[in-house]
Amino acid sequence: MSTPAPELDLPLARPPVVVRPSRDADVPAMLAIYLHHIRRGVDPNYEGEIDAPDADDLKRRRKNMQRGRLPHVVAEEAGEVIGYAYAVPFRKRPAYRYTVKHSIYVRADRLGRGAGRLLLAALVDACAASGYRQMIGYIEGANEASLRLHTSFGFREVGRLPSVGYKFGHWTDSVMVQRSIGLGASAPPER
Repeated sequence: MSTPAPELDLPLARPPVVVRPSRDADVPAMLAIYLHHIRRGVDPNYEGEIDAPDADDLKRRRKNMQRGRLPHVVAEEAGEVIGYAYAVPFRKRPAYRYTVKHSIYVRADRLGRGAGRLLLAALVDACAASGYRQMIGYIEGANEASLRLHTSFGFREVGRLPSVGYKFGHWTDSVMVQRSIGLGASAPPER
């Protein structure tokens, strides 16, 4: 007679994270993530934003990006939005039409689990497929995790603005990172 195998205390597998285009139904979750980061996070652009966006504003921004063939995506785990990312034109003037800047926000309880990596990969691929050639990001200087993530994707620091923001009782740097996408500057654009 065989002895039953001992029960193993194995960690439960996490459901996969799926990146997909955002929908209007995702806006409440995106707004909650965004508001958390501007109120408690390390985003250098905001501190107690006086005119924090509401759901209608986020819906409008999202639709404008999609109309302009710019990606606006969410990371979803077990049916819950745990992060989102988007790209916008770097500048409005025509000379800059092949350059985008991007933003990534991940729910605080999901930081460090790979959602940001998936979102950034989706943005890079979508922007390259749409004919963009350069991608830029602005990162708070103390956000070492984001700086490491971007470095792992081939971004390099191209500028640092020391002490340009004041948030949570201290000065913050803004680090500008950039990488080529698609053909980059190796050839002129087709259009």
